[in-house]
Amino acid sequence: MPHVALVNVLVRGYDEAIAFYTGAFGLELLEDSPQGGTKRWVVVGSRGGGAGLRLALATKEAQLARVGSQSGDGVAFFLHVEDFDATVERALAHGAVATEQPRDEPHGRVIILEDLYGNRWDVIEPAGDAG
Repeated sequence: MPHVALVNVLVRGYDEAIAFYTGAFGLELLEDSPQGGTKRWVVVGSRGGGAGLRLALATKEAQLARVGSQSGDGVAFFLHVEDFDATVERALAHGAVATEQPRDEPHGRVIILEDLYGNRWDVIEPAGDAG
């Protein structure tokens, strides 16, 4: 059955992006393979499943212009977590920026955080069995 395996995320630097996504959001480095020259195939994600993030080094002017704004000003990513408070605290300590106060929604506890590039993430602790 088809499923989304990876989502491409434009980044300014591989190592800074790896450090942020693993430190702030607790994702794991799943792959980091040389591709010749300065190119690398870098994937962070959850070993338990779900789509991974393929960290793509922005090298062209058009790519560099889109780092941090791949979804315009909307939320680009949705991160389900088990411990909302600990995740938000860790993310903020690693440089994420809260754009609002945490709120309770029917689907769970939610906050929008911006990553080191400005991409917006819904961090959600699902309510009940919604996860």
